[in-house]
Amino acid sequence: MSFLHPSITNKFLEILPGMRIADFGCGSGHWAIILARAVGPSGKVFAIDVQESALEATRAQARFMHLANIETIRANVEIPGATMLKDATIDAVMISNMLFQADEKADVAGEAARIIKPGGRVFLIDWDAATESAAPRLGPPLAERVTRQDAEQLFMSQGFRFEKEFTAGSHHYGLIFRKK
Repeated sequence: MSFLHPSITNKFLEILPGMRIADFGCGSGHWAIILARAVGPSGKVFAIDVQESALEATRAQARFMHLANIETIRANVEIPGATMLKDATIDAVMISNMLFQADEKADVAGEAARIIKPGGRVFLIDWDAATESAAPRLGPPLAERVTRQDAEQLFMSQGFRFEKEFTAGSHHYGLIFRKK
């Protein structure tokens, strides 16, 4: 399985030192660690997950990597305002491999829209529905996946404009949206 390699993160995502980024559904902290390194000590990553075990794994990785710029938040991003982050204070939101799991996808996009500054971005990486025939046993069932087109419509309905697509591996799509 081929996933987006961390060394090309900045090439596609254009992360700058000092940025404040929220990682929705951080899981074990893979992206939180990558993003924390990219934003540097003057930046901050808010690693958000509903599961305490995921947050503990993220904290453990941050300690191991000596990264003090990750703050974990236990919250369900499908509930408006649950992240407790202030309106328009975040430069970007990473949503990787979690949108397909959300029951309230519009609320996930809405929470991103609420906390992102005008001109801020969403980085969306999710399972590509078009790859099912090539690798039917990888990832979630086709019926659970969010198509690239549906994702674009979802974020555009929340006040974002599509900015660009990027290579996110052979089984995923990568999209960047910018808040108007």
